[in-house]
Amino acid sequence: MNTVKVLTPASSAEWAAYYELRWRILRAPWQQTGCERDETDDSSIHRMLCRRDGKVLAVGRLHRLDEHSGQIRYMAVESSCERRGYGTLVVTALEQAAIEIGIEKIILHARERAVPFYQHHGYKAIEPSFLLFDEIQHYLMTKNLSVVRQGFP
Repeated sequence: MNTVKVLTPASSAEWAAYYELRWRILRAPWQQTGCERDETDDSSIHRMLCRRDGKVLAVGRLHRLDEHSGQIRYMAVESSCERRGYGTLVVTALEQAAIEIGIEKIILHARERAVPFYQHHGYKAIEPSFLLFDEIQHYLMTKNLSVVRQGFP
């Protein structure tokens, strides 16, 4: 994995690649367009994992909900790169960014197939939350970062 790095998209080309992966993995399979971005994108923290040649392999976003909590959304990993630790690198980078700005609790709505990934990273499933596109069950999950901040896993 030493040929990849996590960064914040900065150039217009990086932003285009970031949103293209987000759309292609999370929306295109359901023929959805225009819903890959939302009103909180401009005020959110974005991270992407890229190869040395600039190819985007994974993305994710964090936005603040209130003084002490935030939400991770739009986590996506290139289909051919799943189960290589790339999602872990992105979620870890987002959690670190959350800690740096004082967020103590993260919530997210995980697709059913992603629940084990988040549980592996210390998130607790609370309840089913919504059904996206009438077929993708999501689950509300939370993680207390104040424990992470104190040095405990």
